[in-house]
Amino acid sequence: MTLSMSKLLKNAILLSSLAAVGAYASSSKELLKEYLTNQLENNPAVKKADITVLEEKPLSQVKGWNAYIVNVSATLKRDNKNIHQRNIFFSNGRYIASDFVDMRTGDSLKEKVKPKFDPSFYKEENLISGSKNSRHKIALFSDPLCPFCRRYVPQILKEVQKDPKKFAVYYYHLPLPRIHPASVILVKAMIAAQLKGKKPDLMKLYTQIQPDNPKGKHYVAYREQNVGKILKVFNEVMGTNLQPKDLKSKEVEKRFKADIGIVEDLMVGGTPTVYFDGEYDRTKRKYKSAK
Repeated sequence: MTLSMSKLLKNAILLSSLAAVGAYASSSKELLKEYLTNQLENNPAVKKADITVLEEKPLSQVKGWNAYIVNVSATLKRDNKNIHQRNIFFSNGRYIASDFVDMRTGDSLKEKVKPKFDPSFYKEENLISGSKNSRHKIALFSDPLCPFCRRYVPQILKEVQKDPKKFAVYYYHLPLPRIHPASVILVKAMIAAQLKGKKPDLMKLYTQIQPDNPKGKHYVAYREQNVGKILKVFNEVMGTNLQPKDLKSKEVEKRFKADIGIVEDLMVGGTPTVYFDGEYDRTKRKYKSAK
């Protein structure tokens, strides 16, 4: 499932300036930075802009073109609000484009360009299986109410947990509130339970809570927003005794924002997203062939 764009992006204050195909731009990082900065500063809504080119990656599919992962910071004139966003652009040294699409398959090259997975993202609180010394690391970004995730996550956990010396699994909360509001509460409940010493049990979360069965014992509707109702089911499944106030603690919010920060840094756009040994795994199956 696709992660929805924020309201700021919908307003296109940044994207209207940056996403158009330009007539001239250099593949040099500095000249690309200068070009994009000028485009932003010419926007009447923008007071100040700062562009940082984080990564440069050659495109094997389009000869002579590179992909650039760019960090955009801007201050708006109207209310001095600061906006931070990462984006991807393509350039061959003369032209700049926002995307390439394969007309035969409909695949977007932008979807295939991913930032590097920083080793600092492997945090102890995200480790749910194996150890930091396991030979392979799997990073899993997921929403507990995403239908595809609910099939995939139990499957991969069942397979890799058989060999904790071989596989470490790091799990990152990525609820999609616009389509699954209840998942935000479930995620914060998982964090609150972990802070109270309860080891995260994703297998129960993904298999026993039933968003598709209104008559089920542990039914939680996708769009349910009543914290009390959701916590009642969560406590029954997990054997916890969480209260609504537990979900509002500063530490819960801190950990929740930490995961979302990693999501934004990696430009993760949907669930489930998988990284295997620091590399984006589009197939979500690389662990099967790991030696």
